[in-house]
Amino acid sequence: MGVLLRKWHGPLSFCAVAMAVLAAVSVVGLVVDERTVLDQGVWLKPFKFAVSFGLYATTLAWMIAQAGRWRRALWWLGTVTVALFVAPEITAITFQAVRGVPSHFNLSTHLDTTVFMIMGGAAYLGWLLTFAMGVLLVAQRRVDRAMAWAIPLGLAVSLAGMSIGYLMTAPTPDQAQQLARGLSLATVGAHSVGGPDSGPGMPVTGWETGSGDLRVAHFVGLHALQVLPLVAIGLRLLSRRFAVLAGGATRTALVIIAAFGYAGLTALVLWQAQRGQALVHPDALTLGAAAGLVALVSVATVVVLAVSATRRAGLPDVPVRPAATLAGR
Repeated sequence: MGVLLRKWHGPLSFCAVAMAVLAAVSVVGLVVDERTVLDQGVWLKPFKFAVSFGLYATTLAWMIAQAGRWRRALWWLGTVTVALFVAPEITAITFQAVRGVPSHFNLSTHLDTTVFMIMGGAAYLGWLLTFAMGVLLVAQRRVDRAMAWAIPLGLAVSLAGMSIGYLMTAPTPDQAQQLARGLSLATVGAHSVGGPDSGPGMPVTGWETGSGDLRVAHFVGLHALQVLPLVAIGLRLLSRRFAVLAGGATRTALVIIAAFGYAGLTALVLWQAQRGQALVHPDALTLGAAAGLVALVSVATVVVLAVSATRRAGLPDVPVRPAATLAGR
């Protein structure tokens, strides 16, 4: 374990530690600083982004440590990601929190506009860098077939989740009308659909409870990067206790099903938000789609496990020789 940790990407690992520190500072800020932005504590956004970036950096540092090819190229890509994506964006968010003003969609002053443009540029660059690292990580040789599928599928869904962020920068219908009339706006873009960004929100996440919120799908999709590799790891651990999971083909099929389900969930909450519907207030149409997704994933899982069990039942029993006997041959 110690050798593996020493192989982890240094700048990304340092970034993860820095994000943990910032998250702790933000928690303190939420307690002692009574200022609010859009009816939420000014330190809530730095806290959420610090946790998200910390998970992102930790996952990439671990993935790069597993690489056997193009390690130098991956090291440089990871370093540039920290320097030109994570650092500028989290610095901008924290800077605006200290000032007590919104960080996203804020064009109130030249300074606010510049900060938001820096964040936007960093986000675009972050997408491209993550894609480039993904290409090199996908091309690695791996013994575990399930993980060989989990990493590219996780990266693909994560990149799709990152892309949802760009939908938030488009003017809302009301903003578009005002811009068409030649008005200068202090805010362009929004994360909510069908209501103001300052509406009532859920605890911790701050997601809107009275209107649709694009941040839900953004968050869900983004963290496929962690979820799907964890599914592969979990299946491998469970295979030690459950023989039906012993086959690599079975675990691989289950990872693919999990990826399909996770991508479906991301699409579902995006569709829900775009219809102006809050996550906590789904209508019958949303619930029906969710039930259909659960049913498809469940049936596919049962079929894969049933096929695996049938195949294993047809295998002849092979006696296991004691280790001493094997060693003596």
